[in-house]
Amino acid sequence: MIQELKYNYRHLFEEDLLNEISQVGTFKEVPAGFTMMAIGDYVRGMPLLVFGAIKVIREDKEGDELLLYYLESGETCSMTMNCCMGQTKSQIKAVAEQDTKLIIVPIQKMEEWIATYKTWRDFVFLSYHTRLNEVLHILDSVAFEKMDQRLVNYLKEKIRINKSNTIHNTHQEIAYELHSSRVVISRLLKKLEQLGCIELHRNHIKIINLA
Repeated sequence: MIQELKYNYRHLFEEDLLNEISQVGTFKEVPAGFTMMAIGDYVRGMPLLVFGAIKVIREDKEGDELLLYYLESGETCSMTMNCCMGQTKSQIKAVAEQDTKLIIVPIQKMEEWIATYKTWRDFVFLSYHTRLNEVLHILDSVAFEKMDQRLVNYLKEKIRINKSNTIHNTHQEIAYELHSSRVVISRLLKKLEQLGCIELHRNHIKIINLA
């Protein structure tokens, strides 16, 4: 665990903090598709990703979803931090996009390290800033962008996160994450295929050129 931790966080944290994290943190491995946190859960610790990716999703009362952002190696979730430190229930859902490894930091250490380590304090503030900008970007896209452009941006982000030109998501799953309907998404995907941007297959989508 310490090797993976240092590889992803040594540019952010000093040696003493890395050693403390390795001593008190709980190492977890979760498979792709695993729901790590549901809306209404109490959060008992803050995740530090060392491998893989997690998608953070907002869900309304009817169960409709909207993808907010992805967490990657070397990152954490500011919404999780907020729930930890405020001891409130989660308002987001976190699902492993890939097979993922992470370290869970206890709540009491999160608060202690803010006072002890400047690098930790900077990391927490930067995480809040980054996640806020991503949420604002989502709000802008929902308010001002047409669904066809949102779909293209979604597909681009998928291939960036997974480092693959093949996307293993159903039309319904994409519709959920874009807060749209399967009919609309299927129609737009068919249009992209006709333009030569993608190839639609039974169980996957192959990206040809979305530039």
